[in-house]
Amino acid sequence: MTAYDRENIFAKILRAEIPAARVYEDDDTLAFMDIMPRADGHLLVIPKTPCRNVLDASPQQLAAVMLTVQRLSHAVRKAFDADGVTLQQFNEAAGGQEVFHLHFHILPRHEGDKLRPPGKMAEREQIEADAAKIRAALAL
Repeated sequence: MTAYDRENIFAKILRAEIPAARVYEDDDTLAFMDIMPRADGHLLVIPKTPCRNVLDASPQQLAAVMLTVQRLSHAVRKAFDADGVTLQQFNEAAGGQEVFHLHFHILPRHEGDKLRPPGKMAEREQIEADAAKIRAALAL
């Protein structure tokens, strides 16, 4: 397996070298908004410690990330009055992974909706507004 790249974009977000709309943080995980959201409220959850993906993550990393994924899944459902939640997680290039730091996508979903196509940047104001909605739902 390829070694972890400490210069990947999520490692830079963790070190605050590049900005991110942070939604939630604890000792082990960070949740922040996806800048190319496929649905309103699309966010990412990552461990704060290095690992490429599920294939090299420790049981402790996986447990911490999944607890945060569950907490944030409830928050996005509440914040966006969603009927459900889609979780996505990709492993290695052949599995669709583009950023090689373990991450889970959380997408609030409404009955009958379609995901937007990948790769389209959202306006910063919209990302920040969605982040504020999720933070408010977490505070309830």
